[in-house]
Amino acid sequence: MLSLNVINEKMSKLDNWALEGSSITKDFRFGTFKGALEFINKIGEIAEKLNHHPDITLSNNLVRLSLTTHIENGLTSMDFELAEEIDKAR
Repeated sequence: MLSLNVINEKMSKLDNWALEGSSITKDFRFGTFKGALEFINKIGEIAEKLNHHPDITLSNNLVRLSLTTHIENGLTSMDFELAEEIDKAR
């Protein structure tokens, strides 16, 4: 698990992710439900490649991602690596 200083440093390098407890979260809005689903499928491919899986909530055209390392009960470098890859996919 990362220290708060390291988390804050890594957060400063991300685009519009929020620290919420022991997770980082981000909302993505799409013009259509189908666009949101296509994005989720992209995220699934990235998550499989990195073997690290986000919590995903879909509501109409809004996708909310929440990243944490459950086995560590907090944030690790894997969460930030996944966040960076997700931002590239958008």
